[in-house]
Amino acid sequence: MSDETRPAPDRSGPEPAEIRFFGTTWVHHDGGYGLRRAGVAIGSLALAAAGAVVLRFAFQGLEIAQVGSFLNALIVACFAVCSAVAFRRTWERLTRPATDPAPDRPADRSTQSLLLIGFIGSLLAYFCRSLVEAPGEGVRRGEYEAERERYERRRNARTGNPAAKKATKAKKKRG
Repeated sequence: MSDETRPAPDRSGPEPAEIRFFGTTWVHHDGGYGLRRAGVAIGSLALAAAGAVVLRFAFQGLEIAQVGSFLNALIVACFAVCSAVAFRRTWERLTRPATDPAPDRPADRSTQSLLLIGFIGSLLAYFCRSLVEAPGEGVRRGEYEAERERYERRRNARTGNPAAKKATKAKKKRG
């Protein structure tokens, strides 16, 4: 949307929430939004690849230590399961509104180590989501539009200055 066709921003009412790496550029897709999305996609994929290389070095260390095939398979399965769980949790956080806005929920705190181990899954979720939109944009847009709608309803429901109404009614009675 060009600057000529976009309405002037209304400074009254609710402000949009910021998204990490995007600020509030997600509202009108301006301010380098496309470049930021590409940067997030490339960055998260590069970090996932770097993490996979680091994990490969760790597995090579286990092979050198000759810990056995059972332990090797167990560690690979652990990282695979943790990555899958981290992907799913991150994807849900980026696509669905939070039911409980408290960041220190016991369920989240108990799975922090699981998500830390599965960091590759979280990075891949960021990559996949940034191909469609800014990660978390859909959730934030829904919240912002609902806030704007509530604000507009409240604003339109107001009848104005009651004193002015009384003065208008008094003039009508006289005239």
